[in-house]
Amino acid sequence: MSVPESLTGPRALVRRPGPRIAEGLVTHLDRRPVDPALALRQWERYVDTLRDHGWRITEVPPADDCPDAVFIEDTMVVFRNVALIARPGAESRRPETLAARRAAEALGCSVDAIRAPGTLDGGDILKIGDTVYVGRGGRTNAEGVRQLRDAFEPLGARVTAVPVSRVLHLKSAVTALPDGTVIGYPPLVEDPAFFPAFRPVPEEAGAHVVLLGGDALLMAASAPRTAELFAGLGYRPVLVDIGEFEKLEGCVTCLSVRLRGLAA
Repeated sequence: MSVPESLTGPRALVRRPGPRIAEGLVTHLDRRPVDPALALRQWERYVDTLRDHGWRITEVPPADDCPDAVFIEDTMVVFRNVALIARPGAESRRPETLAARRAAEALGCSVDAIRAPGTLDGGDILKIGDTVYVGRGGRTNAEGVRQLRDAFEPLGARVTAVPVSRVLHLKSAVTALPDGTVIGYPPLVEDPAFFPAFRPVPEEAGAHVVLLGGDALLMAASAPRTAELFAGLGYRPVLVDIGEFEKLEGCVTCLSVRLRGLAA
């Protein structure tokens, strides 16, 4: 894997879906058939959208024996220049982290890791400025939260634990707009009062946005009413179809690890 000379600017780690993606884990949804060929086309469009908005892409080597490996966000959490490698709550997903760790090291990140008995999935982390919200529930345990604090609070992070029980990960329920307002679909949010500013959205898939830069928001095509709401607030929704990944409790955030402003 080639690494560009400059490490500054937004970049994303991605991993293409493997041939066993239809076997991916489901926890809060009934299993539905997944089309691997369609999933690959949707993933390619997702990656192209990031690239079209100035993101530099690093493709992590595939992990074809791991059906959920495309959901690469779960492999790590990055704060400043430190990549904290996850220890997924689902044991079958733990082999996914090795190649992701190597990719983070190649980009110049300092690397730490969650250790047993801690568990932590990257999808349980929502960063807003220096505040790091961590979902404690199905995939991330109390020891994982403690190790996250130990890794990031010395760097200036404020770590806040949030209960998660209605969805797979914290970011299955909430993400945030560029102004820091947390957005979520109310039936899936344990308690909006955990967040200083909260705006409800009318669709479950509307709770998930990736900040592309400026006023652009990457969103799932399955949330048209939420896209209209955000457009009315002055944002520019950029819609992608990720329907095959939504069948596996995936969303636009979990298909990449976004790294902004790495020091060269």
